Amino acid sequence: MNDSDPSDADPTAPGDSARAPRYEQVVRWAEYVRDTPVAVWGPQQNAVVNGQVDSARAVDVSAEERKRIRGFADAELRESAEGDEGD
Repeated sequence: MNDSDPSDADPTAPGDSARAPRYEQVVRWAEYVRDTPVAVWGPQQNAVVNGQVDSARAVDVSAEERKRIRGFADAELRESAEGDEGD
């Protein structure tokens, strides 16, 4: 994953050969989710996420690193919940 700020980046601009294909994949996924019933794409997404969780669990991390990751996840979930309340 790239740490650059994508807010001002043109996804089709030359220079980052990986950006355009990633952008196209995001667009295709958004279209697929929009046009496909959640009963179809939901289990597919769950399988991907569960696979990522299983892979993460298989990695040996220290207790300190695990706390840092958990803190980050908790902060993201709080921020997401706060954003959902404003909708």
